[in-house]
Amino acid sequence: MNLDEGGLESEPVSPTGVYFNSSALSICILCVLEFEVPIDDSPTMTLLKDVFLPINPRFSSIMVRDENGAKQWKKVEVKLQDHVKIPVFPSGLSPESYDKYFTDYLSRIAMEQLPQNRPLWEIHIIKYPTSHAAGNVVFKLHHALGDGYSLMGALLSCLQRADDPSCPLTFPSLGAVTSSVPKMNIINSAFNTLSDFVWTLLKSCWFEDDRSRIRSGSVAVEFKPMVISTITFSLNQIKQIKTMLGVTINDVITGIIFFGTRLYMLEMSNKMSNEDSTALVLFNTRNIGGYKSVKEMIKPDPNHQWGNQFGFLHISIPDLTSSEHADPLEFVLKTQKSITRKRSSGVVHLTAQLLEAVKKFRGPEAAARFIHSTLRNSSMTISNVVGPVEAMTLANHPVKGLYFLTLGSPQSLTISVLSYTGKLRVAVGTEKGFIDEEKFRVSIENAFDMIFKAALRTDQQVKTEDHNIEA
Repeated sequence: MNLDEGGLESEPVSPTGVYFNSSALSICILCVLEFEVPIDDSPTMTLLKDVFLPINPRFSSIMVRDENGAKQWKKVEVKLQDHVKIPVFPSGLSPESYDKYFTDYLSRIAMEQLPQNRPLWEIHIIKYPTSHAAGNVVFKLHHALGDGYSLMGALLSCLQRADDPSCPLTFPSLGAVTSSVPKMNIINSAFNTLSDFVWTLLKSCWFEDDRSRIRSGSVAVEFKPMVISTITFSLNQIKQIKTMLGVTINDVITGIIFFGTRLYMLEMSNKMSNEDSTALVLFNTRNIGGYKSVKEMIKPDPNHQWGNQFGFLHISIPDLTSSEHADPLEFVLKTQKSITRKRSSGVVHLTAQLLEAVKKFRGPEAAARFIHSTLRNSSMTISNVVGPVEAMTLANHPVKGLYFLTLGSPQSLTISVLSYTGKLRVAVGTEKGFIDEEKFRVSIENAFDMIFKAALRTDQQVKTEDHNIEA
């Protein structure tokens, strides 16, 4: 940290922060809080001043270039009224009618760029009731401020436990699982790392996914309107599938999303559609065994907690065979095996070193273009954040639900997953007019139903066989 000529604090922008706020990329995160009661916005400015801004200096800073051309976070005076938006819709409509106004409003602000002459965040307060909530508060935060882990920690630090505000929020344990995939020896790991790195490099620079029902391949697709929709699943049912298969919750979630995506492609093309489609699966690279507390999540030290500390894996969406359509558990296990093998290799670290080399020898804008190409050549992105176990309140407003989505990616499809009070909320962003968001949502729901029912059948068969053996 140092002082600029005006005496205000400044600090260097991290490399990832520079990439995500460049001429090639402008990535934001939209987080929606749904409330059980109508919104009273009178405490807004006090909460922002006394609670939100002190969380991290970046919420009171803008990006500037120093005398050497490097980007710095420069502390500025924040005019809170410039960051708070309260839209006006027609009055007296039904909650179902306000659903469309709300989704259209989300689509509009998703396309808008955050002004660079003020801190890179906004809050939108929507007071009209929808079929999901009595009111909504939308946080729009630039990804340069931090990743989903950091920004979720910042938002959660503004909220309190509904049952006892004096107690901290807690998070579900990740828990250890016994994987069905054996550990690889050093030779296999080295071979897989090299092959995965070469494949990642080819996918990022030269080989793009096929155009398909989920990838339009349009130029500047990131500037086209996006439709945002959500799906809710029971976390307990997800855990039942996880236990039955001996995999992780993330494996199950990814398997459901992949299976649902193939079901959608199958329905829209009326044939077993197996185009070359790749997903970028993002994951937290912090050296932590699980979420400990909100306090841990908002540590200001970028070398430990705060900032952009994530990696991505290129995961091919498995082809859907007739047998897997009949038994979707096979599809989930195939997905899990692919993810486990990729995570067991060192491709993430090699990719990070490659990106650092590109920045060093060709500059940060070239590194940003490399990331843009990586995103553009793939079909979708999946990100996942663990939310609190307990119900929350914001200024005595009970939070009914919450979800987030990453914006500005040059893809036709982006998906995020967030847990909260025993529910799993999947947010889906689809290119408007290209992907049928309703049919895609139904396909994901059908995928979950098919996988859950198959897991129950298999579990029952195992119990019956065990009973017969004991008899």
